Amino acid sequence: MTILAVYEVDAAPAARVLRDMPALAPALEAEIDGLWSQAQARTGGALFNGRVFSADTIAPDLLTGHLTEFRRIVAQMQRPTLQPALRVRPLAVCGVVLCEGGVVLGRRNGRMAYQAGMWQLPPAGSVDGGAVDEEGRVDLRGQMLRELEEELGLPASCVASMRPICLVEHAESHVLDLGYALEVALDAPTLLRLRAEAAHAAEYHPLEVVALSALPARVAALGAALVPTARVFLTRLGLLAPS
Repeated sequence: MTILAVYEVDAAPAARVLRDMPALAPALEAEIDGLWSQAQARTGGALFNGRVFSADTIAPDLLTGHLTEFRRIVAQMQRPTLQPALRVRPLAVCGVVLCEGGVVLGRRNGRMAYQAGMWQLPPAGSVDGGAVDEEGRVDLRGQMLRELEEELGLPASCVASMRPICLVEHAESHVLDLGYALEVALDAPTLLRLRAEAAHAAEYHPLEVVALSALPARVAALGAALVPTARVFLTRLGLLAPS
């Protein structure tokens, strides 16, 4: 898993849906169906074919694109050679949660469709159709806060500050990760307790808070098991030395 590009973003980047999902040739649809069935079998039927924002253009202040089926994204993840035909660049929001005690790290569930079993900076999730209003405006900050509650059990009220870091594009899948630094007014024991009390927040196991002084050694120990975007975000925040 490698990084294709890192894009700068403004202090409050926006996103807009400007077109409909394009139609595909029947043969390509059949190929997508086959790859989707394989993914469903691998994950025990846990995947949902919802709509996800896919970027067509990228500028520091604005991403424009369309809503695409998740099955197209999964197909491109499994078979990157489909990218020239599908041309999806799914957008995800990714939080770097900083609390009194350090940075939150977690290992993804081994049955996920993407980056299964890898370590990352939670929360992280696709920007779905629920974040888009009637005029096509995408609520990126709202999506990030929803992921925080859904994946870590932390309410928006605990966030003391929130700022974008940068946008990272994965080379093989063309997933776009938009990083946000989230400072929360919690200590590590309280954060971990809130997560444990949230029955729905079970995507990461184990979940840990790593002290800033121990972060370089922990990242080095994880090696290739840590998603590459995590190193980019931590370096941009000055928490890791540039490699």
